[in-house]
Amino acid sequence: MDSKNIFGTRVYKLRKKLGLKQSELGERVGLTHKAISTIESGKRGTSFEKLVELAYVFQVSTDYLLGITDDPTWRGK
Repeated sequence: MDSKNIFGTRVYKLRKKLGLKQSELGERVGLTHKAISTIESGKRGTSFEKLVELAYVFQVSTDYLLGITDDPTWRGK
């Protein structure tokens, strides 16, 4: 599986786990629901800034979101 698919799948699963709609997640990170949809489908990635914001919302590491590790351990503030 390529990294965009891992990223999109993890964003989707984490969003569902929090019970958020695509539009609600988009509002939290400054993206449209359409942008969240295309991220989840693997058709697009996102900027470093939005990646960090997604990690904050989900309280997981950016490495986990990107598929670099399977350990979602949050080491944020």
